[in-house]
Amino acid sequence: MVDNLVLNFDKGSLLILNVLIGLMMFGMALDLDIEDFRRLLRKPKPPAIGLGAQFILLPAFTFLLTLILRPEPSIALGMILVASCPGGNLSNIMTYLAGGNAPLSVGMTAVSTAAAIVMTPLNFAIWGSLNPDTAPILKRVSISPLDMFSTIVLILGVPLLLGMLVAHWKPAIAQKVRRPFKVFSMLVFVGFVGVALANNWQNFLHYIGYVVFAVFLHNALAFTIGYTAGRLTGLEERDVRAVSIEVGLQNSALALVLVFNFFAGLGGMALIAAWWGIWHIIAGLSLATFWSRRPAIAAAEA
Repeated sequence: MVDNLVLNFDKGSLLILNVLIGLMMFGMALDLDIEDFRRLLRKPKPPAIGLGAQFILLPAFTFLLTLILRPEPSIALGMILVASCPGGNLSNIMTYLAGGNAPLSVGMTAVSTAAAIVMTPLNFAIWGSLNPDTAPILKRVSISPLDMFSTIVLILGVPLLLGMLVAHWKPAIAQKVRRPFKVFSMLVFVGFVGVALANNWQNFLHYIGYVVFAVFLHNALAFTIGYTAGRLTGLEERDVRAVSIEVGLQNSALALVLVFNFFAGLGGMALIAAWWGIWHIIAGLSLATFWSRRPAIAAAEA
């Protein structure tokens, strides 16, 4: 049973994973400056719609989806955790490829990452406790939202602040190292996940069928929520695409870190986070390719 599965992952590996996520956040922050936030303040409607879809609509609809599908409790809790996380780092690249508003995407990623310090533990605690299947797991683990808040501050908030300070005070250094640093940290992270996957390969093959369908529906729901929220509120097509991709590409790496930090690698949760990280890249690239062949201006006029 997937709820009883615990993946092979020791404390040393957990420390490395936490450091890698922090390095990835630091690399992302090197691309940010105060102007990114000022730009959002000058035109607040698109980011407000995006953040509302990210932290209000997606967790709520994910909760409803778990009630409809009734997957194994650990899988349902993994879905709620992923939905509570901020947008993923790849959303900026995907938005650019899709002909969306890339500066808006960068700004939303920065703001959602900062907001996640509070919103991720809050949403996870609320929706996880409301689901009658997942609530017993939370009670058994006795997870504290404050503990999760502290962890997210360390692996998201601190690196984000340090990266922005370096970009502001040492722009020449930031310009020189930002691209190689991001590539290096991403490659090391992918390699680390690959090794962890190899160590749990038999478990992955045996239980992957439990999560493939759930992740497919969940990810499709996320893209749809972002796109629909943008369209219904009258955003420009380029902004709609940015919002859709931002909501559709969740930071599953953060979810994976939280699973191992607080749930000791509980099988269903870890498999959801790991497979989401693979699938949302496939789905995001497919959607970006489709949109790249349909210019945003023409789509808006259609």
